[in-house]
Amino acid sequence: ELKSRLLAGEFPLGGRLGEERIAGLLGVSRTPVREALLRLHAEGLVARHPEGGFAPIVPDVNAIRACYEVRVALEVQALRRPAGLGTLHDRDHVELLLDHWYQLAAAHPTAGTDFVIVDESFHLALAASAGSAVLVEMLRTVNERIRLVRMQDFTTEDRIEETVRQHVGIAEAVLAGRADTAVERFGEHLAESLAV
Repeated sequence: ELKSRLLAGEFPLGGRLGEERIAGLLGVSRTPVREALLRLHAEGLVARHPEGGFAPIVPDVNAIRACYEVRVALEVQALRRPAGLGTLHDRDHVELLLDHWYQLAAAHPTAGTDFVIVDESFHLALAASAGSAVLVEMLRTVNERIRLVRMQDFTTEDRIEETVRQHVGIAEAVLAGRADTAVERFGEHLAESLAV
């Protein structure tokens, strides 16, 4: 719960995370809060605060760029993997994903930082259709590391609409077995997101 709230930006960057306050907020004792903070420190999501305890980490631009490089490598591998193995993406999985995004396009979702979770679910589901659970888990980890920055991509209606359109285009290329087109569309999609 604490990790989810951190990744959603509920705590000010660099602000001290008081164990007692968090324990009250989550309705638990200080011990599980302390253990959670230690795990989050090991994951690089919180840092030691000068006054003791921990604070949400301020994103490092160079580290974020490095994570984006890893994300690109993982997603391109997911898009190309089935063709390299002489197979296809899981067709049923991609059709369900595509249907969901057609419905989302028709619903005109509203802008807001919560859309980052919806966006991540698309990329994880598409990677899952390539048949590598390890790749999906690594992508999930990278996405969590860059989520605070990626949330900024979804604050306007036009970016949400463009993202939905781009996701549909990527999934349609995957469904048609056109890996090169899917990779090209993903590259354009990511370039716009990274620019934001």
